[in-house]
Amino acid sequence: VQLQAYGGGLVKPGGSLRLSCAASGSISINFMGWYRQAPGLERELVAVIAAGGSTNYGDSVKGRFTISRDNAKNTVYLQMNNLKPEDTTVYYCYIRRAPPTPRTYWGQGTQVTVSS
Repeated sequence: VQLQAYGGGLVKPGGSLRLSCAASGSISINFMGWYRQAPGLERELVAVIAAGGSTNYGDSVKGRFTISRDNAKNTVYLQMNNLKPEDTTVYYCYIRRAPPTPRTYWGQGTQVTVSS
């Protein structure tokens, strides 16, 4: 299973970006989500979505970011609105394979830079 993330880039404060992450291969996925990690800081949960559609967000992005998924395409999306300079970092997507053999897979990371 491989994850390919798309959609990072440079955007001005207040702007929007949409990240996508597609998982290749035949796999039953439970959770899909995004983390981010700035140099020297702890990894931070951005958002996660369960197979049934329930979601959870990090406090710093609530109300600005929206996570969604397309189960038929094994793809997770992150719509990021009202971006702030402090959102600048590398974003990593992940999936959690469903039981009976749960396992976490990570994408390669995509850079998001918010700057005027």
